Amino acid sequence: MKQVKYTNALIHETSPYLLQHAHNPVNWQPWGENALNRAKAENKLLLISIGYSACHWCHVMEHESFEDPEVAQIMNNHFVCIKVDREERPDIDHIYMTAVQLLTGRGGWPLNCIALPDGRPIWGGTYFQKENWMQALEAVSRFYAENLKETLEYAVKLQEGIEQNSLVPISGERSMIDPLFVPSLLKKWQDHFDTKNGGTKGAPKFMLPNNWQFLLRAGQEFQDEKIVGQVKLTLKKMAFGGLYDQIGGGFARYSTDEIWKVPHFEKMLYDNAQLLQLYAEAYQTDPNPLYQQVVSETVEFLKRELLSPENGFYSALDADSEGEEGKFYVWTKTELAQILGADFVLFSDYYNINSLGFWEHNHYILMRTEDNHSFAEKHQLSVGELEIKTRSWKQLLLKEREKRVRPGLDDKILASWNAMTISELISCYKAFGTAEYLELALANASFLKQKMMTGDEKIFHSYKNNQSKISGFLEDYAFAIEAFTAIFEVTGNAEWLSIARQLTETAINDFYDEQKSIFYFTASQQKDLITRTIEIHDNVIPASNSVMAKNLFRLSYLLDQPDYLKTAKKMFNRIIGNMTDYPSGYSNWSQLMLNLSGNHLEAAIVGENAITLLNELQKNYLPQVIFCAGTTKSELPLLKERFVPGKTLIYICQNNSCQLPVETVEEAIDIIRKK
Repeated sequence: MKQVKYTNALIHETSPYLLQHAHNPVNWQPWGENALNRAKAENKLLLISIGYSACHWCHVMEHESFEDPEVAQIMNNHFVCIKVDREERPDIDHIYMTAVQLLTGRGGWPLNCIALPDGRPIWGGTYFQKENWMQALEAVSRFYAENLKETLEYAVKLQEGIEQNSLVPISGERSMIDPLFVPSLLKKWQDHFDTKNGGTKGAPKFMLPNNWQFLLRAGQEFQDEKIVGQVKLTLKKMAFGGLYDQIGGGFARYSTDEIWKVPHFEKMLYDNAQLLQLYAEAYQTDPNPLYQQVVSETVEFLKRELLSPENGFYSALDADSEGEEGKFYVWTKTELAQILGADFVLFSDYYNINSLGFWEHNHYILMRTEDNHSFAEKHQLSVGELEIKTRSWKQLLLKEREKRVRPGLDDKILASWNAMTISELISCYKAFGTAEYLELALANASFLKQKMMTGDEKIFHSYKNNQSKISGFLEDYAFAIEAFTAIFEVTGNAEWLSIARQLTETAINDFYDEQKSIFYFTASQQKDLITRTIEIHDNVIPASNSVMAKNLFRLSYLLDQPDYLKTAKKMFNRIIGNMTDYPSGYSNWSQLMLNLSGNHLEAAIVGENAITLLNELQKNYLPQVIFCAGTTKSELPLLKERFVPGKTLIYICQNNSCQLPVETVEEAIDIIRKK
């Protein structure tokens, strides 16, 4: 057994990121009363270092600085050092990320912030080289000791800045949305399109699935061929690039270049979950076999590499293995030639084992430039023959890759990211009707309900080793409500709708501010932070407030709760004034805007064959439709007094006012299309 020289308080934690630092010579402590009380008792500054397990530069800084006894001595002498997993405590990350962005104009991870003993920040930055880090620590410590009054004054100003940053500007109340508003947003968005490589101009390129989901819907609704074309181009280029794991399925976090070639190799659950929905919805508008392939392979990746025995999904896979970024995923020509034999030449053409696919150190990143049809035609193969070959290549290389040292696994299970995955699997089930997708979603939902919730009202944020911990944040409630509502909408099982309602009431009671018409990220009962933050910007993950507003809109019709709709409208009115300047930061809000513009519908299906007709209807791209189905008499508002024995009827409604019922999906689609 390997002898360890140092062990600190992180050894008792469950977070893989914190455990990575448990044998640093730094006297790390987790965030909590012990560390905060010690800082006050000893009048020491807090050194708060935040990262996550799949973060490449977090590993670099740990190796260069936190594993170095000389650096650790400075840190231990002058500071109470706290390590935070940003995925486990996004609330802490929000506060200190805001501080560093105000201080430096930029953010990122690792995030390093120095704060007064009471937690108010005074200095910070991201990655530092060892010498710069040591000099900075000495300088900040000395300034604090010699200039206490100025330091305290600065802390007050910075906290005011953080609190100001959390304020949401109030827009004027609008009873109707200007019909030209969405087209004006789309025009602004188009100015940034990369019409050659997909996505938006420049590098690095993040996928931002929610942006393309909104653009797909807006492009369809406004019949804008340029917008729809850009979405299709982006989906193709992402799926063809090195960003996508051509052998094992699933996407890396982002591309470091403009052509989606070289990824930052970590794989995050939240990216892959959202991309499932994006490709599934794209398939509903255009049944491109590439979209189906991406969904199928990505689900296989999730099952193979991120699914726990308890049916929870783990958080992430590291970028590094054996200390090298991407080593697990790249290949040399020699390796490929030995494995593939006579097929190597054809494989090399298909996956660009040439100057385009060349990366570094004689390694190649697999990427495509042609669709199967044109490639097969060029090589005088049928598409079927080519598909048999590509499946065979993937099986061979996947088997070979399994012999390698695997990237690190972050095996904590987060409620918000798992709930997000449930919703996206439901989208895949709608598009493809594959029973396995629904089964996976239901198994994960049962796991959340049994292991991460207390009754049907409270939810925990993190789970590992049969232990749920950290009271849920708004993101946990918002995504869980969305997930359980989505399950109800494809199964008709009202139990899930009931849970969604109870979680909604908890969220309103614990997080909602009536005066500000917005939800805080943390519950009112939480007292260990210097301020409560508000999350409104849709980023790589949609903002918890935009998800919550969409939930309230949907549930207002499913549950006949007009107050929910009023709250959703108030929330939207708080942020609409910000959307013009920065439309890509409000893509999920923009989807709500399309609903509020009056083009949403409700589909109520009741009768013995209700679920069969429901699922047939849902194979179509209908993002504007709220679904409610039941096979028997029901007290649900949309189904009440609509059951007719011996018949299955479909009612298409708007604002609970319904057309005469029809009995076939074709008739229902016809009504929807004419609305």
